[in-house]
Amino acid sequence: MIGNAVLHVADVQKSFAGLKALSDIDLQIEEGKTHAIIGPNGAGKSTLLNVCVGRIPPDEGAVVFKGQVITGKKPYEINQLGIARVFQTPEIFQDLTILQNVMVPAYAKRDGPLRLNILSALDSDTDIRLEAEQVLEDLDLADKRHADASALSRGDKRRLELAMCLVQHPSLLLLDEPTAGMSRLDTNRTIEILQRIKQRGMTKVIIEHDMHVVFSLADKVSVLAQGKIIAEGTPEEVRANPAVQEAYLGGAH
Repeated sequence: MIGNAVLHVADVQKSFAGLKALSDIDLQIEEGKTHAIIGPNGAGKSTLLNVCVGRIPPDEGAVVFKGQVITGKKPYEINQLGIARVFQTPEIFQDLTILQNVMVPAYAKRDGPLRLNILSALDSDTDIRLEAEQVLEDLDLADKRHADASALSRGDKRRLELAMCLVQHPSLLLLDEPTAGMSRLDTNRTIEILQRIKQRGMTKVIIEHDMHVVFSLADKVSVLAQGKIIAEGTPEEVRANPAVQEAYLGGAH
């Protein structure tokens, strides 16, 4: 195991109805780095993230976070340890305002399980409000903080979910296709935001189809194909790898 690895996916295997989704996955994520995972549809990328956050148990192997085996823990327990995830489909509170959406996870991170009167508690919590407003400022959402989350564009909903993760101050941020469905303008805005986060040293794992996003952000890239890691290296090394060009980029060009 790499000495400064914050996450180690150790010899993980997972099958569904006899079909191998993940096979002998050994993946190490270095602290403070942005590690991209790419591959064609059906390669096992989202399954891998689901194993990491406790949504799917592996058939074999283990996931180790900061030296602690987290395999078998519930998703909320893994989140409390410092792993946050942005999903492909934004998981937000549609009936709450943008500001309330960000205050809820900040409150839960500080005080534990949510109470039934959470909204009244939020209204009176100045510290949580100030922290949430700062995160929204960082993600260019402050001017919309009192709008209902349901009224947001898809790009803004993705940024809102990112804000809900960042307010928890995670050690590791997992992003499952953070720019999926976005316009090029929204994609470029999201890249700029993630580059600002990168400068703060937060460890990130990004699953992404858009190579412009990958090569703008990643320090290291792992390539999945048919449930196996077929290549790993810097973006330049991966881009030049003939096996990657054949399996993912459509042949050498």
